[in-house]
Amino acid sequence: MTALPLFSPMLGAQRVIPVLTIDTVEQAVPLAEALAAGGIRVIEVTLRTKAALKACEAIAHHCPDVVLGIGTILAPSQVNEARDAGARFLVTPGTSEKLALAVAESGIAALPGAGTVSEMVALMEMGFHEQKFFPAEAAGGVDYLKSVAGPLAELKFCPTGGITPANAGTYLGLANVLCVGGSWITPKTAMASGNWAEITRLAAEAARLGR
Repeated sequence: MTALPLFSPMLGAQRVIPVLTIDTVEQAVPLAEALAAGGIRVIEVTLRTKAALKACEAIAHHCPDVVLGIGTILAPSQVNEARDAGARFLVTPGTSEKLALAVAESGIAALPGAGTVSEMVALMEMGFHEQKFFPAEAAGGVDYLKSVAGPLAELKFCPTGGITPANAGTYLGLANVLCVGGSWITPKTAMASGNWAEITRLAAEAARLGR
């Protein structure tokens, strides 16, 4: 199969990807700007709210230096919606064959989700060598990723789910981990109050992880 676009060239030195749930379009650009001010310029916006797609469009238009990923892709139709909203990479929590084909055919870099060795191998057979490991902590965490490093040596992962500042460094120390995804950088209280300075502070801390 033809090699698929890789997500990793977008990362640069960044090793932590904030997983963002945006409730209103008005939050989108100030949030992206606050993260960028702290050194975080690769983000994932989840399609978990009614405002998500419009928020992505706003970020893509007003913050061109931010690498916009769109996640919680669950259906082929959402692949097209994410592309039209300006996604530069796609993220799925899990990946059926139908969804994987839609992602592959989109021509957009992706982190398709897998939680078991069988799922990882199935995605590898389709050409996906960079994958999201989800839900990371519940699915076995650091020990699980260590155990698959030998037989699945060509795969690299972005663990997401239960990642915190306390365990992020341990994950990032693994040779088969590209980056980690987490939501701690954008606390609900800071988002609700528009405390962008606090988000910039947390982003700066996260940007230093794994360096």
